[in-house]
Amino acid sequence: MSKAFTREDDDAPEPPPRPRRVSSLPFGTKNYITADGAARLRDELARLVEVERPSITAATGDPEATEHRSAVDARIGTIEQVLASAVVVEPPAPPWDEVRFGAWVGTRDRRGETTTYRIVGVDETDLDHDLVSWISPLAKALLNGRIGQRVRLRLPGGDEELEITGIRYR
Repeated sequence: MSKAFTREDDDAPEPPPRPRRVSSLPFGTKNYITADGAARLRDELARLVEVERPSITAATGDPEATEHRSAVDARIGTIEQVLASAVVVEPPAPPWDEVRFGAWVGTRDRRGETTTYRIVGVDETDLDHDLVSWISPLAKALLNGRIGQRVRLRLPGGDEELEITGIRYR
């Protein structure tokens, strides 16, 4: 092809393609998500598509903007993929006497330290905010538990025992 039909910046190297997201769910497992988590993802998607993406698109020719646009496009694709495969799980009807998906679970360990975890979908997991995936060892130990029950959590450093001190959904 003649150089007359190409732009000079076409010779610039393409940014490397972003790797596709690999789900941490076991094959064939449903992608459960809380209603709160689905709403947060829809809000983030709307912000990326309606605000952030158009503002980046205006900055053409800037390599940093191109890389940022690629990252935004990848995040948009990830969120769309998550929402397309998500099964929204609503909280169970009261009484809330058993730990189920979406529950905030109060716990106390052997040392008397208390922590409240929320059992959420894999795409909502945020350990800094004590949001644990329903497929995690901690969530598996807590699921189906009741207030006052002690559950054993197997960890690489040894077993831990937690007492369930509270269950809530809202």
